[in-house]
Amino acid sequence: MGETKSLSDFFLGIKGAKLREDDPDTIPDMYKRLLTIAWPAALEGLLMTLMNSFDTMMVGRIGPAAIASVGLCAQPRMIMLLLAQALCVGTTAVIARRKGEGRQEAAVSCLKQSLMIITGIGILITVVGYTLAGPLCTLAGASAETLPNAQIYFQTISLAFIANCWVLCICAAQRGIGKTRVTMTVNMTANVVNVFLNYCLIGGHLGFPALGVRGAAIATAIGTVVSCIMALRVALKKGDYLCIRPWGKFAFDKPTVSSLIRVGGGSIAESVFMRIGFLINGRLIAGVGTLAYATNQIVMQISSLTFTVGDGVSSACTSLVGQSLGAGDKNKAKVYVKVVQRISLYMSLILMLFTFCGRHVLPGLFTTEQQIIQAAGICFIILQFGIYAQNLRVILAGCLRGAGDVRYVALVSLVSVAIVRPLMTYLFCYPLNAMFPALNLGYLGPWLSFDIDALIRAGMLVSRVNKGKWVDIRL
Repeated sequence: MGETKSLSDFFLGIKGAKLREDDPDTIPDMYKRLLTIAWPAALEGLLMTLMNSFDTMMVGRIGPAAIASVGLCAQPRMIMLLLAQALCVGTTAVIARRKGEGRQEAAVSCLKQSLMIITGIGILITVVGYTLAGPLCTLAGASAETLPNAQIYFQTISLAFIANCWVLCICAAQRGIGKTRVTMTVNMTANVVNVFLNYCLIGGHLGFPALGVRGAAIATAIGTVVSCIMALRVALKKGDYLCIRPWGKFAFDKPTVSSLIRVGGGSIAESVFMRIGFLINGRLIAGVGTLAYATNQIVMQISSLTFTVGDGVSSACTSLVGQSLGAGDKNKAKVYVKVVQRISLYMSLILMLFTFCGRHVLPGLFTTEQQIIQAAGICFIILQFGIYAQNLRVILAGCLRGAGDVRYVALVSLVSVAIVRPLMTYLFCYPLNAMFPALNLGYLGPWLSFDIDALIRAGMLVSRVNKGKWVDIRL
């Protein structure tokens, strides 16, 4: 019994973590609660990344240019959804606070107001995305070789932006109250539909026409609509904590809108800096050549696995930190942050082992081009040095968002993502690559800059969390 307790203390114990004497929870209880909320979100992220990888694999059979065409649409799509995602960060934080305060009606009202705002956003970005698909893809770095397919793909997925916005909003609200199984079910069903239709429409199977990249876009759009239908069913379910009555009374209220704008505004700034940084970074990589960009897309697909699990833990901590602060227990919020830091360490070690051992096998799932496979294998080795820092920054950013400290998270993105990472990518891929061509920095440079970015962001966020001022923010 003593040995079991000492092992538990070694793996779960956290130096300096103490709860209030009247708190019925223990540190192991907090681990259990965090993991209960985190595992569905982590599994959702993991499986969604795998589904996206299957998408890329299927498109990859057409050729490297097809991989690049679809990959180029990622940043414009994220730019289009920027306002919606920022609002959803505010929705999660505010609803978590209201649950901690025991104010269910206020939480439901917050969801209703968020849905009204996000509907307007959805209509706007649908029109802009469809009409400006060509210029947006060109801005992302599309060439004469990749632009036609990229434009077709982006126009098609733009038609589902309104449905996408509703899904984001409802799932964000459910995460705020800790119901991550709902979001997992919604998003995973949609992705299964997407992959099945990819199989049917990209290559032409089961009697369907072979539509190539257009087929992949149609499959993505239909999958999004399916997830929207499921999310709306959850929001309308009687007896649910966040059940909305569409024909009931509705009105915007200043405190809720003000809190949504305060958190969402900071999140918009963060997203803008990140999108600008990623867009510049993508253009720099695309400028090296189609093979280099395709290599980057493949490594990115797998590297996403290394922080989607972290995203799940981050979602759990956002919810529980917000609820703890809503209940007035600042110390417990701090202990939750310490718990997720320990979880991040163990999780990162497992992911590092997976990506290192699979570095020679995983690229071959996407392409048969030997030059791409060999370069990707070396990129996976470089990736190892940034995995823990990347997971840590994902988790700590989620904790600070749950507290409403989004302005600092935005500052971190400005410094590291919008400035340092593109600068490092440029230096590695162009001047240094020209000086040392044998090092293949055109392929490897983006992942060296990834490591530097992850380390800087993690260091800045750890410093902020340790200062402890974030617990005093009011929403």
